[in-house]
Amino acid sequence: MFSRDRWNEIIEALTSNWFRTLMTAFGVLWGIFILVILLAAGKGLENGVKQGFGGIATNTMFMWTQVASRPYKGMPKGRFYSFEVEDVAAIEREIPDLRFVSPRNQLGGFGGENNVVRGLNTGAFNVYGDYPEIIQQEPMDITSGRFVNHSDIDQKRKVAVIGTGVQAALYDKGEDPLGTYIKISGVNFMVIGTYKKKSRGGDAEEGQKEIFVPFTAFSQAFNRGNKVGWMAITAKDNNSITALKGDIIDLVKERHKIHPEDDRAVGNFDLYEEFSKVNGLFVALKAVAYFVGVLVLLSGIIGISNIMLIVVKERTNEIGVRRALGATPWSIRGQILMESIFLTIISGMSGIILATGVIWLVNFQLDQMDTSEMMFLNPSVDLGVVIVALSILIISGLLAGLIPAQHAIKVKPVDALRTE
Repeated sequence: MFSRDRWNEIIEALTSNWFRTLMTAFGVLWGIFILVILLAAGKGLENGVKQGFGGIATNTMFMWTQVASRPYKGMPKGRFYSFEVEDVAAIEREIPDLRFVSPRNQLGGFGGENNVVRGLNTGAFNVYGDYPEIIQQEPMDITSGRFVNHSDIDQKRKVAVIGTGVQAALYDKGEDPLGTYIKISGVNFMVIGTYKKKSRGGDAEEGQKEIFVPFTAFSQAFNRGNKVGWMAITAKDNNSITALKGDIIDLVKERHKIHPEDDRAVGNFDLYEEFSKVNGLFVALKAVAYFVGVLVLLSGIIGISNIMLIVVKERTNEIGVRRALGATPWSIRGQILMESIFLTIISGMSGIILATGVIWLVNFQLDQMDTSEMMFLNPSVDLGVVIVALSILIISGLLAGLIPAQHAIKVKPVDALRTE
């Protein structure tokens, strides 16, 4: 193995010219620093974007009706149709790989066109008729009281869960809304809970200005009968909603006499598909980070290789003496390779430590800020990245020392001893 004398010789060789060694090491330090920082920044951006999904179940699609664009089975082109409660039961029965099928009705568009009144206060908010499962598809924090349950559905209770934005608009500061009544389009509903939705980027504030009531009470109070405005459909964890989407849409088309090739009659938004695109983007960003970082690191490795060539040239006499005294080619090669690997690893680990310090400082600053609306959150690198970086350093050290080592063992002892 490597004796103490050999290590002393390695350290002496590298410290004989401090400035040259430091400048050479800086190339590797900077390369590994750039690599780790780029990967951490990519992870921070990924965390921020995923936070923007607000905890929504990503294996979900939303489906609604549009206008039929083809005639079919005696039904004219351009006709309107509606989903029905029976469609929900049929989807659950025919597509067993689904976790939730939540019908939903809505008052007020995205701009909030309906009026909600409490005493002298009035506001315009989106009102949704939902089933209890919607809270698992579109998570929210219940800040007081409770959410809608199946007893409310079965008994058609006129109860409501309001957002913190609704509470601020209709109630005085510090006033408890639980047990009070609000009037939605002329119908009284008792408030049983308040919520705060998880952040969804620019929609975060609007997300707090919504009201949830039982689907059955909504249908009864606003004369919707068995009509369903749209559905939120989530697949089981071991299935992709994208793969099931075609079967779901085909089933709906068959039930409502829609032409099988009419792709415009059923509107849908596949959240899983969009989420997969985002994941693909971050995979590409990680690949770019590795590519750029390795290129910068390569420039540092080339610098080490050049310096090691100079060191071998300066130590030609020494190599000649060692060869004359019986040193084997592998002994000479091993000495040069060890010096190269040692310098590479020391400088590379310094770069990792420096990058870790920068990441810690960034996270420390982010901890002092409200990051709920930010698209950058918790930049970090995992153990796998560190292992990859160490592997790159070891391989780079070997490559940097290989050419100088081969050059050293090609020098003939007699020629080396004659060198001035």
